[in-house]
Amino acid sequence: MEEEKIAFETNLPPEKAKKIVEVLREVYDPEIPINVYDLGLIRKVVLENGTLKVVMTLTAVGCPVAGNVAQEVGYAIQSAVPEAQDVEVEVDFERPWDPTQMTPRGREMFKAIYGYDVVEQYLAAQQS
Repeated sequence: MEEEKIAFETNLPPEKAKKIVEVLREVYDPEIPINVYDLGLIRKVVLENGTLKVVMTLTAVGCPVAGNVAQEVGYAIQSAVPEAQDVEVEVDFERPWDPTQMTPRGREMFKAIYGYDVVEQYLAAQQS
């Protein structure tokens, strides 16, 4: 099986990044029943001066549970990198989420749940 490429920017060693992916796959988006990692919501996880800085986005800008999801992500990542003294999670709305940011696995999950390829549909809509 091919090695899975980490879908976020990071300065962590590969084994730590993989551990983070594992824990993030346990945190789910409140609107789409797919985890935050495979949806492509995690953009960056870097360790700077003992603080893990996480940049993520959400599927919807006005998401009422944004704080809860960010907090869950912070707790999950803290459990994967216990040596980090602190975790800061920033929710970035500058570059909105779209389905093309999903991992191949996330795209397959979406197809299994909803019965269509959201990326194909999204790209088709962009061209019309």
